[in-house]
Amino acid sequence: MPTVETLRGPVDVGALGQTLMHEHIFVVATEHLNNYGKGAWWDEEFRVADAVTKLGAAAAKGVRTIVDPTVWGLGRYIPRVQRIAEQVPELNIIVATGIYAFEEMPHTYTFRGPGLIIDRPDPMVDDFVRDLTVGIADTGIKAAFLKCVVEEKGLTPGVERICRAVAKAHVRTGAPITVHTNSPAGTGLIALDLFAKEGVDLGKVVVGHAGDSNDLDYLMRLADTGAILGMDRFGLDAYNSTAQRVATVAALCQRGYADRMVLSHDAACFMDYFGGDWDETRSTLTPNWRYDHIHDDVLAALLDSGVTGDQIEQMLVFNPKRYFS
Repeated sequence: MPTVETLRGPVDVGALGQTLMHEHIFVVATEHLNNYGKGAWWDEEFRVADAVTKLGAAAAKGVRTIVDPTVWGLGRYIPRVQRIAEQVPELNIIVATGIYAFEEMPHTYTFRGPGLIIDRPDPMVDDFVRDLTVGIADTGIKAAFLKCVVEEKGLTPGVERICRAVAKAHVRTGAPITVHTNSPAGTGLIALDLFAKEGVDLGKVVVGHAGDSNDLDYLMRLADTGAILGMDRFGLDAYNSTAQRVATVAALCQRGYADRMVLSHDAACFMDYFGGDWDETRSTLTPNWRYDHIHDDVLAALLDSGVTGDQIEQMLVFNPKRYFS
């Protein structure tokens, strides 16, 4: 049986169980936190304990694995989430490498790479591969997948370079990819076209946030490449209501695409986007944007819409297992 790296080391993919394929634990910009958060809106011990409670509640509903695509640009800090993983032993947490950028890459890489001032192979590729094969920083924890972004502005020079570096790291290691996309702008197709030209196995790509769209033609075009549709923002009604998301997943299941969809919320225990107002803002504006919304509400709605239990298991268990195999 193949294994996949988690925060507690390698785990048989057959033991992943019900898997939420796109959830964050913390989205906290390090510089923001260090300069403005401590003593204001950030309490490390409270936030760790709160995360343990929220993830434990998801595990109690049957979730066995959380896939966390928090990378550079979203505040990845492995020691913090390691502490949480140790306190929720029934839950696997899988982490990523890559860069989250909508337009420009981090300045750290701007002058180093092919044809640049320091002309050498792209250092991003080596950094991603190290995260996947050696470990992240000095933690010994290995990433198990890659993350990049193709947002509304498409392949800006910075975004294109990051995506090509992710593709090259995939080719070198076989690690799967999750790409954040903008469904209204149709950028999933742009991402898949670039990946195909770079030699990526599209069956190992999750098109993140595909579920923000109800355009079945667009979604089937993505899935017909072999890629996996990330129906992964349940509870974020500002982008697409739960009722519409359910109807779209049901329609795709009826058309035979259950083997190319995964489910999730894109939720977090804490995001610093709202500073100290996070808890109140989230509970007021997005009360269903939580790790257990799928188990509490969505699965029953899918069954009522004609989705079978086997199709739900395909999306929650077998498709993640195949992705990480």
